[in-house]
Amino acid sequence: MDFKGLKEKTLVIVKPDAIQRGLVGEIIKRFERKGLKLVGCKMMRLDEALLREHYAHIREKSFYPGVEQFMMSSPVLALCWEGLEVAKAVRLITGITKAREAEAGSIRGDFAMGIAANVIHASDSVENAQKEVQLFFKEDELHDYDKSEYLHVYTEDERG
Repeated sequence: MDFKGLKEKTLVIVKPDAIQRGLVGEIIKRFERKGLKLVGCKMMRLDEALLREHYAHIREKSFYPGVEQFMMSSPVLALCWEGLEVAKAVRLITGITKAREAEAGSIRGDFAMGIAANVIHASDSVENAQKEVQLFFKEDELHDYDKSEYLHVYTEDERG
């Protein structure tokens, strides 16, 4: 089975607060129940160089040192998900950044109150997802495999 239209990938980082609170299984479960395909997964400690590249868009902000300190306070879990319009789908499941205003039912809406300590990072666009996946995963750390469940998640037209 070659589902050409389903090869879009996106990055999710389960942040230190979620690791410490034991939310990893619940977070993964939400994406799996949606029908997304997990193609990469690794626990890692983030260093200054990786964080500065990942957060280049906020690196000059006054609050950045706190973000860096928080993200280095514990290991994180980097996940790469694949599917049709996956970046958009993951953002909906994740909820808005300001977690105390996130919709109930979203990951942040159900498990977080903060802005930095909002349990999860998710790429905000297809373009950023491509960059972030390459930043966090080497090519040989991503796995291509058939997911027969796709026959029951997408129509034939969607599968390409």
